[in-house]
Amino acid sequence: MTTSPALATPLALPCGVELPNRIAKAAMSEQLARRDGTPSEGLRRLYAVWSGSGAGLLITGNVMIDRDALTEPGNVILDDARDIDGVRAWASAAQQGGAHVWMQINHPGKVAVAPFDKRPVAPSAVRSGVPGYNLRRPRELTTADIDRIITQFARTAELAVAGGFSGVQVHAAHGYLVSQFLSPLSNRRDDDWGGDPKRRMRLLLEIVAAVRESVGPSVPVSVKLNSKDFTHGGFSDTDSLDVAAALADAGIDLLEISGGGYEEPAMQGVARGQSTRTGEAYFADFAQQVRQVSPVPLLLTGGLRTADYMESLVAAGTVDAVGIGRPMTFVPNYPARVLAGESPTLPKNPPHVGYRPLDGYLELAWHNDQLHKMAGGRTPQRRPGTRTIARAAGRITKAAIKQTTIPD
Repeated sequence: MTTSPALATPLALPCGVELPNRIAKAAMSEQLARRDGTPSEGLRRLYAVWSGSGAGLLITGNVMIDRDALTEPGNVILDDARDIDGVRAWASAAQQGGAHVWMQINHPGKVAVAPFDKRPVAPSAVRSGVPGYNLRRPRELTTADIDRIITQFARTAELAVAGGFSGVQVHAAHGYLVSQFLSPLSNRRDDDWGGDPKRRMRLLLEIVAAVRESVGPSVPVSVKLNSKDFTHGGFSDTDSLDVAAALADAGIDLLEISGGGYEEPAMQGVARGQSTRTGEAYFADFAQQVRQVSPVPLLLTGGLRTADYMESLVAAGTVDAVGIGRPMTFVPNYPARVLAGESPTLPKNPPHVGYRPLDGYLELAWHNDQLHKMAGGRTPQRRPGTRTIARAAGRITKAAIKQTTIPD
């Protein structure tokens, strides 16, 4: 019998779909695609493990809408119907335990990894300041380019549903293309797509409308949105509240609250200061503000660890659901344990060198390595070491070399 009754309660979405409980596996980039961008056997194996996790919803890592623009090596790419068989097998593996499985869809914009996109695109020709990413000045998107990208989002969503996924999530956070359009720092346009907050949110709203048209009224459509960028002069919490209200009018089914980006990664728990943390949650305060402007069901992710706290968030109505990511790289059935009222012990010694931005990426690499262990049928390693980091770095380098050989 569950000791977390609020978390165990089904969640009805506006589209009519019901999630079996209030715990979601949050998106984490798996980097487990084959050389051609199709889902690998390891990716299917990983999601087969998570299918029995106890989560009512599994959200995939970001799937690329354009094979010429990837966020990192090993991304799944879904821009062509010929890839549908691999997608169908992936969805089937993930659904074995009865969870809903949604595909997160994304375009990196100016933070596309350099080997894949020699000249990245962006709202404006403003360089990325992220080490290891494409440092070339991006090409400013034309109106025709923007129309094409909207169509690509809709097409990928359509293919995801055709391949068996029960919903989709548009990634509008963490400094990727849609997030870049929302920020006045990266979007310096003065046309229909920028110049003021209303025009900067137009791309997101157009994508949501196109995705909804492509999947129909009964398929869940979600958006992942930053609470703010945590950069001076960037996308603010006031901007985010305005976008949340507009998304409610657009008819989305679930809004996930996150924050930061690659240039200030609050989603890694390393943003400047501690204003993003309320207890163990990074964005709980902001979720309460969203409640005042939007009736859309809210999913909160970022730093959630203990069963009692997650139960209290849902029981109090602060949010409708909670997302768990990194804990599931070490304890795959973490949601089931939380539903039973447990708070499993997690490693407290992530790799670090004392330089905050680099430490964030090292921790990401550590967790990613655990995903690859599970994908290979092995047990996660709870203690970090040089071998773990070396394997993660070597895997990224090897994948980068492989993917640069893909013919045009």
